[in-house]
Amino acid sequence: MMAVLFVSQRRADIPRLHSAFRDIRRINPDQARVMVDDGDRIWLLTDHPEWPGLAGALAGHGAIVVVMSLTPSEVEALMALQVGARGYVHALSPPELLRQVALVTGHQGVWVPAELLSKVVGGAFATLGGRDGLPQENLSVLTERERAVALAVAEGRSNKEVARQLDITERTVKAHLGAVFRKLGVRDRMQLVLSLSRQDANVV
Repeated sequence: MMAVLFVSQRRADIPRLHSAFRDIRRINPDQARVMVDDGDRIWLLTDHPEWPGLAGALAGHGAIVVVMSLTPSEVEALMALQVGARGYVHALSPPELLRQVALVTGHQGVWVPAELLSKVVGGAFATLGGRDGLPQENLSVLTERERAVALAVAEGRSNKEVARQLDITERTVKAHLGAVFRKLGVRDRMQLVLSLSRQDANVV
């Protein structure tokens, strides 16, 4: 039977997690290494220095890992995704949001707070080689303007920043981005980066 577990080194509890998931249990990192099973839902707090290794190990066992932070940052978010976590969220998020995160990650999606998404996407693109590591055939189905929009978005720019850079309107950016998503068969910015870099684009 699938378990819902909150993994923390020091923090006694997060009441909002209990409001969102009545059956959640708190365990420490040592317990997590031996208790967690395939399909378990893990809410892992970044309150100890070894959290990236633990997140990777738990994800490797088939658990659905969401990393929680009291001080979210794009660097930490990118690290969480790189080690196999399905989500990254503020530890004090409201219960409704936590349930939404659980829904998305439980259906093979990836969750990152909207305010960090562009920077996380840009960091992921850079980690995967950026423009220099890009197979050119991945862009061959796009028009020149679509290609420019796709690369700017992959580098972590917001729609407003892309519009300013290319001297077009935000509405035009959205139209080009919609065409890019359609042609490449992706659904969001993170999938775009993975697709361009020839990774397995399996996020929502």
